[in-house]
Amino acid sequence: LPERERSELKRRKLLLEVTLKSFWIRKGSAFSTAVARPETELTPEMIATGSWRRLPFKPYNFSSLGLPPACGHLHPLLKVRSELRQIFLEMG
Repeated sequence: LPERERSELKRRKLLLEVTLKSFWIRKGSAFSTAVARPETELTPEMIATGSWRRLPFKPYNFSSLGLPPACGHLHPLLKVRSELRQIFLEMG
């Protein structure tokens, strides 16, 4: 349609413009139908057979903090020592 007619039809809400997008999907160089999970641990068997050289390993994250301890308690002797120290401090 010419631009003039198209703008007139849009103004009267008789025309709706739709944009269609399409993509081409191709197989890349690393395409595989099998899911390969990287190894997370190095075992003595891997070292003995030498299979660790050809296996992919998961990279280490040295900046992660890890999980905080679930619980923790003072040793009973440490509790007694801190109580005695507090008593002596109060006595002067």
